[in-house]
Amino acid sequence: MLEKKPKSASKRFIRYALGTVFVAEAVGIAVSYGLYFKLNTDRDFRLYMHKNYYWVLDGYYGLGELLGGQKTRELDHKVWTNEGKI
Repeated sequence: MLEKKPKSASKRFIRYALGTVFVAEAVGIAVSYGLYFKLNTDRDFRLYMHKNYYWVLDGYYGLGELLGGQKTRELDHKVWTNEGKI
C-alpha cells in the first residue's frame, strides 16, 4: 500500500505566499486600469483629481503626452477656465 506523506511547511508557505502575491497584483492592475479608464473618459473626474490629487493627474497627462502626443492638459485647462471651475 502506498503511504501518503504530508507536504512540508515551507512548500505550503511558498504556495500561499505566491497565491497572495498573484491576487494582490491582479487587484492592483484592475484598480489601475479602472482609474485610467475613469481619467480617460470623464472630465469632471479629472477636475476632481486636479483639485485633490494633482500628482495622479500629472502622471496621467505625462503618460498621454509621452505615448500619444495628446494635449489633454491644455484642453482641460481651457475648458475649466471657460466654465469658471478654476
